[in-house]
Amino acid sequence: MPNSRPRPRRGAGSGAGAAGRDELVSRSLQSAEHCLGARDFGTAYAHYLLVLSLAPELKDDVKETFQYTLFRWAEELDALNRTQDLLGCYEQALELFPDDEVICNSMGEHLFRMGFRDEAAGYFHKAVKLNPDFSDAKENFYRVANWLVERWHFIMLNDTKRNTIYNAAIQKAVCLGSKSVLDIGTGTGILSMFAKKAGALSVYACELSKTMYELACDVVAANKMEAGITLLHMKSLDIEIPKHIPERVSLVVTETVDAGLFGEGIVESLIHAWENLLLPPKAKGENGNYENYGKVIPASAVIFGMAVECAEIRRHHRVGSKDLAGISLPTNVKFQSPAYSVDTEETVEPYTTEKMSRVSGGYVALTECFEIMTVDFNNLQELKSLATKKPDQFGIPVIKEGILDAIMVWFVLQLDEEHSLSTSPSEETCWEQAVYPVQDLADYWIKPGDRVMMEASCQDYYLRIQSINIFSSQQMDVGKSFTKKQDLLPLGNEAELCSALANLQTSKPDAVEHLCILESTEIALLNNIPYHDGFKMAMRKVLSSLSPEKLCHAMDTHNQNNEVSCGQNNSEQGAAEPFYVLDVSEGFSILPVIAGTLGRVKPYSSVEKDQHRIALDLISEANHSPKETLEFWLRHVEDESAVLQRPKSDKLWSIIILDVIEPSGLIQQEIMEKAAISRCLLQSGGKIFPQYVLMFGLLVESKTLVEESAVQGTERTLGLNIAPFINQFQVPIRVFLDLPSLPCTPLSKPVELLRLDLMTPYLNTSNTEVKVHICKSGQVTAIPFWYHMYLDEEIKLDTSSDASHWKQAAVVLDKPIQVEMGQELVLCVQHHKSNVSITVKK
Repeated sequence: MPNSRPRPRRGAGSGAGAAGRDELVSRSLQSAEHCLGARDFGTAYAHYLLVLSLAPELKDDVKETFQYTLFRWAEELDALNRTQDLLGCYEQALELFPDDEVICNSMGEHLFRMGFRDEAAGYFHKAVKLNPDFSDAKENFYRVANWLVERWHFIMLNDTKRNTIYNAAIQKAVCLGSKSVLDIGTGTGILSMFAKKAGALSVYACELSKTMYELACDVVAANKMEAGITLLHMKSLDIEIPKHIPERVSLVVTETVDAGLFGEGIVESLIHAWENLLLPPKAKGENGNYENYGKVIPASAVIFGMAVECAEIRRHHRVGSKDLAGISLPTNVKFQSPAYSVDTEETVEPYTTEKMSRVSGGYVALTECFEIMTVDFNNLQELKSLATKKPDQFGIPVIKEGILDAIMVWFVLQLDEEHSLSTSPSEETCWEQAVYPVQDLADYWIKPGDRVMMEASCQDYYLRIQSINIFSSQQMDVGKSFTKKQDLLPLGNEAELCSALANLQTSKPDAVEHLCILESTEIALLNNIPYHDGFKMAMRKVLSSLSPEKLCHAMDTHNQNNEVSCGQNNSEQGAAEPFYVLDVSEGFSILPVIAGTLGRVKPYSSVEKDQHRIALDLISEANHSPKETLEFWLRHVEDESAVLQRPKSDKLWSIIILDVIEPSGLIQQEIMEKAAISRCLLQSGGKIFPQYVLMFGLLVESKTLVEESAVQGTERTLGLNIAPFINQFQVPIRVFLDLPSLPCTPLSKPVELLRLDLMTPYLNTSNTEVKVHICKSGQVTAIPFWYHMYLDEEIKLDTSSDASHWKQAAVVLDKPIQVEMGQELVLCVQHHKSNVSITVKK
């Protein structure tokens, strides 16, 4: 019978339930507070979850305590590597407090430390949207915005020529009958909107990045095309018919090309599209409506190359000096950059990228430009053969004497028979060029009469330029050079080719080589001679002041044997307690090896990678240091966060070397906190290096920085409203700048903006105002900045010098400020948690 289940009587039953709930909530709150007192954060967190599920009206009352509990419990879970539990706790917390910017920001910080950069950036962005004045979230978001919306989106959308030509090619195809369109890797949706405006009946667009997909949805809606464009949050490789799109399309448009053409997966995506998503291609001589046939824009591409001399590329990819501050780099340690290394885990792409028209110091063409490869994107069989085709071999005549540093590569993108785009360095274009550094030759000097030999392939769908060598004019009688171009000497047969290759210059090491892969900034650091000389001098001064008799006085002699005997033959020195030197520089550093030559010193290195430790051991041995001299500190501590602690329970450090500036030009995160801990671990008279840092800046007018930081209105995007949406992701600071080659007009002289003192923190101020005298009239659009790092009062390192391995950064103003010569501007400089903001005082 209906409603036969007994129900509590109204009043008495519900009152008893409420009372029971209130009692349980009260007891849980007391238990939570007790657990907090006992530092049992996990149990306290569980109690708070129960309280908030039973009594959501208490959210505002317990919010701060709940946050504190969550953050402390998350720290414990993080230390225990309980990643899933940590993320689960944050998800629970965000269900309870979905609009809490502090929890969003903290979640982002944990995700970022775990390596989930895209996801972290999303949480930082949400925190900023919830509270635009939340400085911690803003600073976090600025640092990771590049992973959400890469900076090339701004540059590309500001490239009016590129937009115009793509629009014209799409318009032509649609007018000829290609009425159904798929846009692969749509980004902001601009190509899809070109197709819709041209009259396409159905437009589909796919985008893998969640942020870019959501951005495209907003852009398409703002341009009133959401009814005509179907956006898919997925890879094109996962699109199925009719599950995602109803039928095959007649036109695919894409711009999934990087500086090396193939690096964004265009070949794989087009093979899949031809096999699964496109109508069959129109056969030659066949007539009929284009709507019945498949077509791709771009239609094809021609790849070009040129051998160049470029000192800036050289110093980032080849270690030039064999002697650094008295340390000899042994021949059995071979340094390579990831761009060169083949078949190693370190390799991400077989090339690096540069805007060669703006590279510092410029470049010199050593050969004419030559054609490497032609690709027909409308030919399925050709696309499928790219990955298996044998490498093409080239012998390119040298036209100018110089040092062979790299093969520079660009391409011409043929959108159709009429419209093309070139990424040549001589063109004003949004693209950079691909650069293949040359390494591992016995001699890099080439001259007219020589040939540069190489192989080119598209194995694993990357453009690879390999086996780069020099075939000298003296070797011409041994074998002829080879090329696929008719105007160069073709090689008669395979035997001649083998004969030629056998006689090419190659380095033949006497001993087994240890390969050490270094980032390009780490190689540039090894080439930074003033850096190593400065540290050696500063370390010796500190150690001399602590105990002169312990130091070896034969250090500056060129006799290695004298250096070797230091600290070994003197029995008194042998019994003395050593000085402890800790280097916590980021990445590969030979400073501990240099410290080990300064007498009775026990140096500790914090390098993480095994191949780097092996290299440092080999360098140390080659310089006749006892094997046990150098210690790797991370072997002595349980986790990396504990790297700043005593060398021994009863000992303190004599010198601690900190990395204050990132290679990008920003101040390292949490550096002042690290300095505070370091000061507590120094023996009397010990020092932190650098002891203090001065930040300098100047006012400039730079159209380039403005265009690389934000989309400039609707004119650049041919009337489409994109700027307000993508500009949400603009950041006020541009990093990795090369100030000497940056297109800009200085409007002031350099001024000191900030002092960061690691040894005497009371000299620091968090807020300062700096007056800047205008020496040239114009519009201030940016404030580039750099640093002078003082190891002591006399020894400084300049991060803007020619030898610097650091790049510079700049604050880009929201709106230009018109200034006149003789005027003064006041800059407000704020320093907060290792982050610096610079604003112009109105």
